[in-house]
Amino acid sequence: MATSLPKIDLNAWFADLTDQFKDLNPREPGQWPLAPKLASGLAVTALVAVLGYVFVLSDVQAELEAARDREPQLRSDFQNKLAQAVNLPELRKQKSQVEEYVTQLEKQLPGKAEIDSLLSDISSAGVGRGLQFELFRPGQELVKDYYAELPISVRVSGRYHDIGSFAADVSNLSRIVTLHNLVVLAPTGARDANGPLSMEATARTYRYLDKAEIDEQKKAKAAAKAKGGKP
Repeated sequence: MATSLPKIDLNAWFADLTDQFKDLNPREPGQWPLAPKLASGLAVTALVAVLGYVFVLSDVQAELEAARDREPQLRSDFQNKLAQAVNLPELRKQKSQVEEYVTQLEKQLPGKAEIDSLLSDISSAGVGRGLQFELFRPGQELVKDYYAELPISVRVSGRYHDIGSFAADVSNLSRIVTLHNLVVLAPTGARDANGPLSMEATARTYRYLDKAEIDEQKKAKAAAKAKGGKP
């Protein structure tokens, strides 16, 4: 024998539900009927969820978006570092070669005690080519960060080929010497094309600073910076 389901009067149910929301005392929510309690609980839950998103999850979302924006750059950096790691032995080899090259260049810079010897070598190079020195005057030394530059005013006279050989000899010295502002002139009123010429130039040689000089440079810079930073 089949049992019939009880009939629900929806109108009566809605009417009862509506009546539960009438004459509610906001000061005594504990006395409210079940329906208002459930509705207020859902409303509070929804409000907490909205406030939590606004004040908490929105910041997290912004951080997530920022992290996503950084991802391509981080991926590129990772690939570059990975390539460097793979080539690390070759990079170390290149670094060693560069350091060796720098050391060789430093050896070509005379020390403070070797400047006099270098000046003598320059003079000997000219005399050895039969040139007459009319001027050989070292100038004021210019101190840089890690080296010093010494200009030397030079004026010699002699045959054209001897002057050219002298310039080549200077460039082939074991220490670095460069020639600047070369001017080659024939004597005033000279008629012989093969006669003696006069060459004026500035020879520049360089020397490395010793540790005491480097320390003094650093102290001077620090003092100047401190003085400049004062009001």
